Amino acid sequence: MILPLDFEQRIGFDKVRELISAECSSNLGQAIVDKMGFIHKFEKLQPLLLQTDEFLKIFQSGEYFPSGNFIDVSHFIKRAKVTGAFFSEDEFFDLKLSLKTILDCISFFDEFEEEYPTLFSLRKAVNLEPALYKAIDAKIDEKGNLRNNASPALQQIRSDIFKAQAQLRKQVEKIYKEASANKYTPEDASITVRDGRIVIPVLAEYKRRVKGFIHDQSGTGQTVYIEPTEALELNNEVRELQYAERREIVKILTQLTALVKPELENLEKAYRFLAILDFIRAKARFAQKIGAVLPQLENSRIIEYRNAEHPLLKLSLAEQNKKVIPLSIQLKGDKRILIISGPNAGGKSVALKTVGLLQFMLQCGLLIPVHPDSKCGIFSNLFIDIGDQQSIENDLSTYSSHLQNMKNFLLNSNKQTLFLIDEFGTGTEPRFGGAIAESILEELYSQKAFGVITTHYDNIKNFAVKNQNVIKGAMKFDERNLEPLYELEIGKPGSSFAIEVAEKMGIPPAILNKAKGKIGTERVNYDKLLNQLGKEKRELEAKIKEIQKREGSLEKSAQDYDELNEFLKTQKKQIIIEAKQEAKSIIKEANKRVEQAIREIKESQADKERTKKARKQLTDYDQKMEPPVESKPPRPIKPSFKPADGNIKVGDYVKIKGQDTIGEVLALGQKEAEIMLGELKSKIKLNRLERMSKTAIKKEKKKSFSGTSTGMIERSTNFKHQIDVRGMRAEEAIQAVDRFIDDAMVLGYNEVSILHGRGDGILRRFIRDYLRQYNYVKSLKNEHEERGGDGITLVGLS
Repeated sequence: MILPLDFEQRIGFDKVRELISAECSSNLGQAIVDKMGFIHKFEKLQPLLLQTDEFLKIFQSGEYFPSGNFIDVSHFIKRAKVTGAFFSEDEFFDLKLSLKTILDCISFFDEFEEEYPTLFSLRKAVNLEPALYKAIDAKIDEKGNLRNNASPALQQIRSDIFKAQAQLRKQVEKIYKEASANKYTPEDASITVRDGRIVIPVLAEYKRRVKGFIHDQSGTGQTVYIEPTEALELNNEVRELQYAERREIVKILTQLTALVKPELENLEKAYRFLAILDFIRAKARFAQKIGAVLPQLENSRIIEYRNAEHPLLKLSLAEQNKKVIPLSIQLKGDKRILIISGPNAGGKSVALKTVGLLQFMLQCGLLIPVHPDSKCGIFSNLFIDIGDQQSIENDLSTYSSHLQNMKNFLLNSNKQTLFLIDEFGTGTEPRFGGAIAESILEELYSQKAFGVITTHYDNIKNFAVKNQNVIKGAMKFDERNLEPLYELEIGKPGSSFAIEVAEKMGIPPAILNKAKGKIGTERVNYDKLLNQLGKEKRELEAKIKEIQKREGSLEKSAQDYDELNEFLKTQKKQIIIEAKQEAKSIIKEANKRVEQAIREIKESQADKERTKKARKQLTDYDQKMEPPVESKPPRPIKPSFKPADGNIKVGDYVKIKGQDTIGEVLALGQKEAEIMLGELKSKIKLNRLERMSKTAIKKEKKKSFSGTSTGMIERSTNFKHQIDVRGMRAEEAIQAVDRFIDDAMVLGYNEVSILHGRGDGILRRFIRDYLRQYNYVKSLKNEHEERGGDGITLVGLS
């Protein structure tokens, strides 16, 4: 149950509905937005939220999803039931475009069934084959007109019309030239058409000089439009052919409409599917704009908002380059009522409206702007009492209307209820208003309802002290500048800061002193103490945050030290291994030379014992220089992409055979394909390509990204300010340069160099043209002639 009846207007949901409706692509989705309502069944609400969340993930993934031609055809589609009826060419064009959108949506979800299972479940209800679309596409062209080859008869008729019109125009132009030469026609006039027949303009005084039928005259009466006698038969022939063309068009459209009739049931489901997709997509677009997410949904009564933001206030402040101050609030079984106090215009009502609007949005199937770790439950009743609700028609005062709402709340509240009451107890004499409000609150408390209340009354604030299931809250206030901070602080009541605000507004001190006397010293001191405690608490919180920040910085420094220490150890081992390997190589070479010397000694019959001893010394030293086997660095594992079955088509990922290069197919020819390799387009023969699985590519890319990222220390240590791309193909060079420039930018280099060689200068031009498109490339120039000249490009980075 929702109370009062104008709940949506009071909470601001009517504006949310308008914003979502504006995101729809057609009236298909808008019709569902208008019907969107409050849901209190968990099993019905959860799929709606998951659908919107999955559609939001489609936007975030960057995958193409059909975005146009969500066209409503319901106003004419049922006409197919009538025998002999037919759709117009424009209607068939709308049907064709929308069918293509539906088929593309089906194809998308068939491909990404695992990624978007909840949306795929909607697709399963649609049984639409592409045969009808192909039949319509074969007859209706891209401009919405019937194709010339829609039937052999139509093609012949249109050919005859073209020939007859050409002959007619030739004949009329000849007559017009003669009349113009005799000055029978007005200046700057031309041949025109009246009543579907070609005519020539003739000055009224010469109308009897040109034989023919007068069809029309100008507004002044000075010009008449004559169909020459010689053109009469040709015009008649053209008109008869046009009638024949229309009859053939009606015949074709009637036959085409007959194909729609058996598919009406499937089409009804398909267009229902299209309408729902338009609606869900609009919800996801709105979620993008307000930074909404799917919180942790629970089938219980709980509100645990973290960093919650009022969506309408967020959009409004964003236009002013301002940000909403987030709200964190928690209501559950043992703490189910929150009482918020604080100064006027301090944000109490905004906090209350934020809770009400977000809960209502969530239970209408919308994502909400909170931290993803927030927990949200389900309520059966949402009640609100906010603002001035006096009614002239019913002769109700503001307070009377509040009491009417309280009566309804008391009659209908239970443990499944969330009530929201703003400025509880105001509108009448404070003592009586406060007492009635406290009594009503006691009853709502006994009914175990959940709620948020804002108030200035002390007895309502103190209600939280007397009852363990009630939470105190206060809107923070800057005592120094006497300005609200719009932050909700849980755990203590807040002062209204009435005296302080009045002082800032310029009320004379004498009057304020009298007011303090009337209030009583004890009450004033209580407020001061309350404010002082709040101030000290905020200072303590600030110091704790500073300590936590320092601890985090210290932990990061320790982590960086460990990383550097480990890196240096690894580098040390590697250097030792490389040195020993180099030494071993030198010894082996020396050993070969010694062996050669020994052979020469043998041949000259030298001392054998002496030769044996020399060889042993060399062998012992060789073993000493042998590097340990276990210290060899592991080889990098190259990503393994498995081929996928099926023919290559536009949008597929492909791999060049014998290489690890992966590209996306942009266009297909008979024997070759145009593919995108990084930022480079290239045409490659089809027999050199292998089709890859899109899902496998995504997973491998994610794994590769997470597995190959290196620390800044290692990248900085290994980075060299020059890259050598000589001998590489253009696409390989571009990819290498791309990675090289990225590292240079990250590490803060202002200038780097690319060694590409001279040759014909093709690679140099290719690399420089590629780099010129980026703003961070400040300059491109040749190296000094003595250090390589135009064989090396110096790249200046900003």
